[in-house]
Amino acid sequence: MADSSPGFAAVLDEMRALCARFPEVNERLSHHTPTFFVRDKKVLVHVWDHHHGDHGIALWCAAPDGVQAEVIEADPERFFRPPYVGHRGWIGMRLDVGVVDWDEVFEVVADAFRIVAPTTLVRRFDEEQAPS
Repeated sequence: MADSSPGFAAVLDEMRALCARFPEVNERLSHHTPTFFVRDKKVLVHVWDHHHGDHGIALWCAAPDGVQAEVIEADPERFFRPPYVGHRGWIGMRLDVGVVDWDEVFEVVADAFRIVAPTTLVRRFDEEQAPS
């Protein structure tokens, strides 16, 4: 990661703060990139810096059924079908195009969390997010 793109460190700092809002999520390298896991087992989100020269700085994560095609059609500059996991409906989201809406990124990651996390953690997360 010493040769990372300009802006990658700042994006990674934002992703770390964002992922800290989810219960029992940890970070470690996987496939040579920072990856966030639920209970150190299931991948929540990969954060890539030009994966094999593709897609710039981006995240990859699970998405609800049908969302991949919807977001790619709506905004193909920012969203893409990531290699290796795209066939499972995962989405790629560029984080180096325009101004990043971190609230939108949070919602994308929250959708992924609801897919990959156990029901007990999803319930806990939803209770913590509910307005008081």
